[in-house]
Amino acid sequence: MARSLDVIGDWWSLLILRNVLAGIRRFSDLQKDLGVSKNILAARLRLLVDEGILEMAPASDGSAFQEYVATPKGKALTPVIIALAEWGKDHLFDDGERINMPLDVERRRPLGRLQIVAHDGRKLTMNDVVITDQA
Repeated sequence: MARSLDVIGDWWSLLILRNVLAGIRRFSDLQKDLGVSKNILAARLRLLVDEGILEMAPASDGSAFQEYVATPKGKALTPVIIALAEWGKDHLFDDGERINMPLDVERRRPLGRLQIVAHDGRKLTMNDVVITDQA
């Protein structure tokens, strides 16, 4: 877990990745949406690119701009972002308060809850889980 947090543990990094996954991909658009200073944004983007979570690509609109896109390694963090959003909704927001939550693209409906599932498919609770070192 410590190695993971070295790469994505900074909250700006997760917010940047969330925005890129949501389609906000240009530096100026990320800076405007997040309200982050340009130097912090540049440093976090550089780290995310260096770690292979994001990559630079030609702008999707055919312009001369470059965009940040999530790599497969970056897309693999989607469950982390969803889990944080679920936890925040459960513990940090009042009922009825507006919150950004991921939706099913096809039906535009909220996702079902993330679940912890055993290797054989059984649904588990935290009481059914132990965290241990393993090679």
